[in-house]
Order: sequence, then C-alpha cells, then structure tokens
Amino acid sequence: MSTELLKHKLDRAFAHMDVNGDGKIERDDLLGLGARILVGFGESPTSPTGSRLVHGFESIWQTLSAEIDADGDGDGAISPEEFRAGMTSAFVQGDRFEAVFGPAAEAIAELCDADGDGAVGPAEFRVMLTAFGTPHDDVDVAFERLDRDHDGSLSVGELVEAARQYYTSADPNAAGNWLFGPL
Repeated sequence: MSTELLKHKLDRAFAHMDVNGDGKIERDDLLGLGARILVGFGESPTSPTGSRLVHGFESIWQTLSAEIDADGDGDGAISPEEFRAGMTSAFVQGDRFEAVFGPAAEAIAELCDADGDGAVGPAEFRVMLTAFGTPHDDVDVAFERLDRDHDGSLSVGELVEAARQYYTSADPNAAGNWLFGPL
C-alpha cells in the first residue's frame, strides 16, 4: 500500500471528523459530523435512518477512542497521529470495517437515497459531501469518477463500496479514492 496515499486519505478523513477544527477529534466532533449530515437531509436523529446514522457514528467513536487515545492521558481526544495509527490498525489491517465503519457508511448512503429508489443522484451526493466539508468544485468531479457506468447515479452499494475503498484500499487507482474529490 502506498503509505503516502493512505496517510493523505486519513489526514483528509481526520479533517472531516474534526468538526470544530481544533486539531483533535472528540466525541462531540464525530457526533457533530453526523448532525451536519442529518440536517443536510432534513432527517431527525430519532427516525429509523437517523438513529442508525447516530448509532454508527457512536460505534466509530467508541472504537477509535478505545484504540487510539494512545497517550493514555484519558483526555478523550484523538490526535492526527493517533487517528492514523488507530484507523490503520482497526480498519486497514484489522477486520473491523464491516462491523464498525460499515454500518455508518450504509446509514449515510441510505440517507442519501432520499426517495428510496436505491440510487443516489448528483444533488443528494452534493448534500452529503457538503456536510463533510468537500469544496463544491470537487463534488462534481468526485461524482463523475465514482459513477463508473455513467448512468447519472450511484447505487447505495456503490457508495458504501467507495467508502470502503477510501478508508482501506491499497490500490492507488481505486475509484473510492475519489469519494471526497481529488486527492
């Protein structure tokens, strides 16, 4: 795996999750990201889909905080270095993507499929990426790269697979590397 590619992707993921921009991830940051996604789609956190998303983000936080706060100071904060090491250990080299990260990715993808037709269109994709802080100019490029069959939509499954590739792929040519725009 390209160590630099993985580092770059995880650094970008860290920035997405560090909602308040203070250089560390805390539980409120991760839940804040979930809240931005829910607000973008006008979804209540208590609806079935909203509840799955909140639970998914809480599970990610529990896994990250248990494994990553390596400095042992119990501050409940994860530094960029701790994040890279823990994400690599748990989700790249480890087997926890399906059990921990997968449900959150599925909840986000299902939320993006607002009409329940199994397809995520460009407008729905834009709402999601805006919540993650992706620059607007990068959204259309990302969508085009992920829409491999050029049918103008992404299936929920394709979106979940793009997330899996983004966070775990060893392939520098994986389509999922474009999930949040050009690297």
